[in-house]
Amino acid sequence: MAEMKSVGKSIRKKDSMQLLLGKAVYVDDITPQDCLCVGVLRSPHAHALITEIDTSAALKLPGVACIFTYKDVPQKRFTMAGQTYPEPSPYDRLILDQRLRFVGDAVAIIAADNAKILEKAKKLIKVRYEVLPAVLDFRSAKDNAILVHPEDNWRSLCPVGADNSRNLCAAEVSGDGDVDAVLADCDIVFENTYHTKACSQAMMETFRTYTEIDTYGRLHVVASTQIVFHLRRILANALDIPKTKIHISKPRIGGGFGAKQTAVAEIYPALVTWKTGRPAKMIYTREESMIAGSPRHEMEIRVRLGAMQDGSIRALDVYTLSNTGAYGEHGPTTVGLSGHKSIPLYTGGLHAFRFAYDVVYTNVMSAGAYRGYGATQGIFAVESAVNELAEMLGMDPVAIREKNMVREGQIMPAYYNEVAGACALDRCMKQCAKLFDWEHKRPVRLLPDGKVRTAGVAMAMQGSGISGVDVGSATVKLNDDGFYTLSIGAADMGTGCDTILAQMMAECMDCDVDRITVFGADSDASPYDSGSYASSTTYVTGKAVERACEELKERIISLAAIMLSCDSTELEFLGDCVARLDKSASVSLADIAARSACGNDQALQTTVSHTSPISPPPFMVGMVEIELDRETGSVEILDYTAVVDCGTTVNPALATIQTEGGLVQGIGMTLTEDIHYDSRGRLSENSLMQYRIPTRLETGRLHVEFAPSYEQSGPFGAKSIGEIVINTPAPAIAHAVYRATGVWQRELPITPEKIWQSLQEKK
Repeated sequence: MAEMKSVGKSIRKKDSMQLLLGKAVYVDDITPQDCLCVGVLRSPHAHALITEIDTSAALKLPGVACIFTYKDVPQKRFTMAGQTYPEPSPYDRLILDQRLRFVGDAVAIIAADNAKILEKAKKLIKVRYEVLPAVLDFRSAKDNAILVHPEDNWRSLCPVGADNSRNLCAAEVSGDGDVDAVLADCDIVFENTYHTKACSQAMMETFRTYTEIDTYGRLHVVASTQIVFHLRRILANALDIPKTKIHISKPRIGGGFGAKQTAVAEIYPALVTWKTGRPAKMIYTREESMIAGSPRHEMEIRVRLGAMQDGSIRALDVYTLSNTGAYGEHGPTTVGLSGHKSIPLYTGGLHAFRFAYDVVYTNVMSAGAYRGYGATQGIFAVESAVNELAEMLGMDPVAIREKNMVREGQIMPAYYNEVAGACALDRCMKQCAKLFDWEHKRPVRLLPDGKVRTAGVAMAMQGSGISGVDVGSATVKLNDDGFYTLSIGAADMGTGCDTILAQMMAECMDCDVDRITVFGADSDASPYDSGSYASSTTYVTGKAVERACEELKERIISLAAIMLSCDSTELEFLGDCVARLDKSASVSLADIAARSACGNDQALQTTVSHTSPISPPPFMVGMVEIELDRETGSVEILDYTAVVDCGTTVNPALATIQTEGGLVQGIGMTLTEDIHYDSRGRLSENSLMQYRIPTRLETGRLHVEFAPSYEQSGPFGAKSIGEIVINTPAPAIAHAVYRATGVWQRELPITPEKIWQSLQEKK
């Protein structure tokens, strides 16, 4: 392949100077400050019915514009999950409901002139509750006598095994081969259960939305969202109004990580504006984001593994119990990844697998999407089980993976029978072991001060969009002075997708990236895009850009043929001009652009939508060196080395930053980010003082490299990178902790208290 000019280069992000200079680009920066301030009165009970609500005193307070209760909203159920229609998540929400299902559920919506009046009004609303028994333990939720959703108008649009009369949001069993027969024929069979708690995305910009009625009488919503087009449908369903009445636009997002794939905050100011006609804004406090957001699903995963004495893994039997909380957002879809993105890693020698799951309703905050989307939990369980097998057999865990890992060209039965068309997992492992110096860092080393150093390893896979579902689109246009506009519906949330897609267009059009203006994420002006989630943008939308550029070049050549009085087959596109093949004449791109604006009936603009029947997995290997204090149980990360196969690395600098960020989040999930619900369903960790995300000082040395492959179906051979990068820290660190202590930690987070306690029990 010829050397590429833009793709594969570490080009600076298009908005980097904006960020460095502190330019106003977020929702609260670009929307009026004198609009109505919207807030929500929240339930103090995990499960209750509102028997009486009196808002009269609050409404008399000067500056209060309106207060809405469950009596004032449409009785049409919907889901807040940002997914392609028909949504797999059940329609189980009302904007406001008489039945409250978790501590923090919405009781009333208040709009006032300012935040101070708003808080006063909340205190004046009098509510009488009938407190009901709550389901707080997800292990006892299935078929519990207490129903979280007993309502008659609950419905599921897709056959995902949902049954509200059993507290089931989803259930399924799948597999390949006779698992029980293969297990019976194995030398070693063991079973362990792994538990991961819910954890918060903790993005810097909390949930926030501004709403107004535009000059055409439509509801204009400016939101920090990953799902511009899905949000339009969600709001239309909730408000029971036509989609044509809604216009969604997105400024810059201050982090999402999946949290903003759920319409957490948008519905409340939208209702206020639609009912009153007045502009309104809602900005979640950090506490609200923590207690009424959309965190990662709590999961308990049982892994049964069958292997031979030589380390050949022949059977995997995985059962996942997932806690969707009070509502079903993303419940049916996250759980599938816990098996379908972990079991296929061992396709190399696997003779049979079974994967079953139940997703249950409980009376805690509903879960949503978070980077890794279920694969993170499943990979922690399966990779930990493989590490346990390696230690049991006295084998090097790198060697046992090399013996069993999926390799290029293999069919993956546990991954919907897709072929590993581009797979450099073996090279990732070899390269990572060398960079990390696995051979010397793996042994347990006792230091003079009594601390212990050792290492752990894990590998991971993810996907590139949702096969056969996700749609990415791009509109490319040659402007009248020879520069280009790229319009996309994907939302750049700090990932740099605007830059990456511009690099692809620059490569296609043989021009500099600076000659491309990127316009993004507006439901009126952008071409349809499913949204920025499921690691889809580079792979799916990128291919749309590539295809659109090819069509645009044909259009440019066609107009140039008219200008040069020849046939288009006699011409070639050369980036800054179109020339005859014999080089006898040419016309500049600027002249073609000028000609397109005068006496022309051929638009130099094209829109292409793309979807893929497959979802090629990126792969990754991570190795960690820790120092553990056996006296206190504290763990220090010394070195984390990661090697990623994301196909062609479109922008190495941005890919490196993506990887480092994912590793830090994975380290936090593994060691520090803990939550506790009390007996009444109240969450203790409601701020970043209690919920501790790691700082850069706690994540040690991060070393990231790439082992490129070439994915034939991807743009320029690219796959995704956004989510896979969070998946290896949990099992790798858990492995290292075992080697340092001799005790397996099968629940996250692995806190010093748990380590210390397990060491006392071992003694």
